[in-house]
Amino acid sequence: MIEQVTVSQLPQWLQAAHQDGQPAQVLDVREADELQVAAIAPAAITAIQGAFVHIPMSQLAARVGELDPELPVACLCHHGGRSQRVAMYLAQQGFAKVANIAGGIDAWSREVDASVPRY
Repeated sequence: MIEQVTVSQLPQWLQAAHQDGQPAQVLDVREADELQVAAIAPAAITAIQGAFVHIPMSQLAARVGELDPELPVACLCHHGGRSQRVAMYLAQQGFAKVANIAGGIDAWSREVDASVPRY
């Protein structure tokens, strides 16, 4: 079962997942054009002890080596469906701690940062 983290819980999840000076990873799996429309500012993730990584779901199998499987990773997409599938894939690949950011960037815009456009 993949852990579901709401956008309001994300800062606490990242801080709790922070290990030995290594930040937990927020993996945005949306396509580049979606990221250009709406995104969490990487500085917002860094400020809460996280590392922002963008690997579109369509490229994940080829680029999974860019992620550290020992570090916790929270997956993000538009509404939470693609990121759930990616989280399940990462868990199957042996990633130690994986979560899905429920509601995705849309929930982030509605609940955390209204300046992030909704699409």
